[in-house]
Amino acid sequence: MHEMALCEGIIQIVEDEARRRSFSKVKAVCLEIGALSHVTPEAMRFCFDAVAARTIADGAALEIIETPGRAWCMACSRDVEIKQRHEPCPSCGGYQLQVTAGEEMRVKELEVD
Repeated sequence: MHEMALCEGIIQIVEDEARRRSFSKVKAVCLEIGALSHVTPEAMRFCFDAVAARTIADGAALEIIETPGRAWCMACSRDVEIKQRHEPCPSCGGYQLQVTAGEEMRVKELEVD
């Protein structure tokens, strides 16, 4: 489960920010997770609680904003929303899609004391 390693990275980011900005407690972490990122939000929630225990983020709420996948269709020249890779363009049915968004995962916001 790669979500455990991702959560460890998130806690590292949070701890680095705490040192840099001098805060002592994290109340909430807000993540943006793209639909094409191969990250399962439910697994992230489960892993986050385990990894955050006994850290500055112990007990913090994890908020997840799921962002859609987007692609540029070379056949019909449209920006379209896609649910997964290798599916046809919802506009024209073509398969010449260039992914433009939805692969990312980022810490968007921290609520701190």
